Amino acid sequence: MRRWLRGWFIVWVLLRYGLDELVLSHFEHPALALLRRVLTLGRDLSAPRGQRLREALERLGPIFVKFGQVLSTRRDLLPPDIADELAKLQDRVPPFPTEVAIATIERAFGQPLAAVFSHFERQPVASASIAQVHFATLCDGREVAVKVLRPGMLPVIEKDLALMRTMARWAERLSRDGRRLKPREVVAEFDKYLHDELDLMREAANAAQLRRNMEGLDLVLIPEMYWDWCRSDVLVMQRMHGVPISQVERLRAAGVDIKRLARDGVTIFFTQVFRDGFFHADMHPGNIQVSLAPETFGRYISLDFGIVGTLTEYDKEYLAQNFTAFFRRDYKRVAELHIESGWVPPETRVDELEAAVRAVCEPYFDRPLKDISLGMVLMRLFQTSRRFNVEIQPQLVLLQKTLLNIEGLGRQLDPELDLWSTAKPFLERWMVEQVGPRRLWRELKAEAPHYAKLLPHLPRLVHAYLQQRPTDLRAQLQELVREQRRTQRLLLMVIYVLFGFVAGLMAMQWWLRVRLW
Repeated sequence: MRRWLRGWFIVWVLLRYGLDELVLSHFEHPALALLRRVLTLGRDLSAPRGQRLREALERLGPIFVKFGQVLSTRRDLLPPDIADELAKLQDRVPPFPTEVAIATIERAFGQPLAAVFSHFERQPVASASIAQVHFATLCDGREVAVKVLRPGMLPVIEKDLALMRTMARWAERLSRDGRRLKPREVVAEFDKYLHDELDLMREAANAAQLRRNMEGLDLVLIPEMYWDWCRSDVLVMQRMHGVPISQVERLRAAGVDIKRLARDGVTIFFTQVFRDGFFHADMHPGNIQVSLAPETFGRYISLDFGIVGTLTEYDKEYLAQNFTAFFRRDYKRVAELHIESGWVPPETRVDELEAAVRAVCEPYFDRPLKDISLGMVLMRLFQTSRRFNVEIQPQLVLLQKTLLNIEGLGRQLDPELDLWSTAKPFLERWMVEQVGPRRLWRELKAEAPHYAKLLPHLPRLVHAYLQQRPTDLRAQLQELVREQRRTQRLLLMVIYVLFGFVAGLMAMQWWLRVRLW
């Protein structure tokens, strides 16, 4: 019953904020025009459509805010007025009362606020759909950022996820594409990441892992987590000083090389995905800043690690081969990889899939980012996948979302960036490391402790085998001889059959020549 009430509430909010006109206003049919006038009776629709869309998403809760944040990064797919309003969802969601935040902190630490912080800013510096952030100073003088979870988030998210599961089941039953798109598995992935985001201890662990992974790259800064003051609903981390990446003119005035910044963003993304298999999966502009400090000038600053994506070794290798073949325009290899992985039915013709992929991708090569839309490419690939019954891979949904975010960020920084030429050398180097001597050496080093433990026991194991009872050895040898004889008989029979077949062909050929003569 609650699920249906939530569904009706969503419909009511959409109608209350006049979002129906975003769809119905594009149709001129008289019946639809009459329906639109009936729906808008008694409503104040004087506010701009972008503002009404943003307010409706905020009213509907965190899942819809997340959806709006993803849309806000794709200015190439949205009208400017809507994109500008949705950008406010990145860090300007209405905050919850500071008194509630303080009560949460004191309950988490079991002591008064003044016993932990010598200074605490009551006005939040950022407020998002899941939590809000306050700046503070620990009693030992360290400047920190305190992230506090919004109260009562779990019941709201559970209601929305239950509704999404119901809609996924309907989609599987009623749609021909339901089984191929795997909507229930996609919702399950979304469920897992949302619940992970509600545990700030998990977010702290994600940040610590990313910090270790990125130490030697010197392109990105990640705040240190102060574990003594981390709880599941409160997170205390190093305060970072930077300029939001959306303020491009301010960065340019400070002397930041914007083109290099765009290239560095692509390098960071592909390093996290293909080298580490552990990547920041919520890279909208509200979570990214740029350092202007002299010692770290021009480096990225990553924030908010509630959502991270992971890839297995098989996923990394498969994706790297796909990307490399794609950058080389080897569409036949792309088609073969899809068939080998089982993403398409085994009876699919390689040449047909190759031609379809070529028709989608070829027009976009050798163009700057301003002339490319990965959103449109993915849309056309989606149409192709429907034709060839390509199965959606739920574990890659976060990667696709992040790739769209990266493209939107690159488009904002440097529209002339050639995404393909920037990524191709990195992937080719990575592939050489994966299949060359370096990988062999890494695996030998990883297995060395196991071999070192096994090696001293090897003589004893060989001696024990040779000391087996003679009857056992005799029986094994007799079975081996019998198997060899069976193999010889089978081989001789095959040879005789082939000899007879060839002799018959030669006799037939001789007979035909005699008849013709």
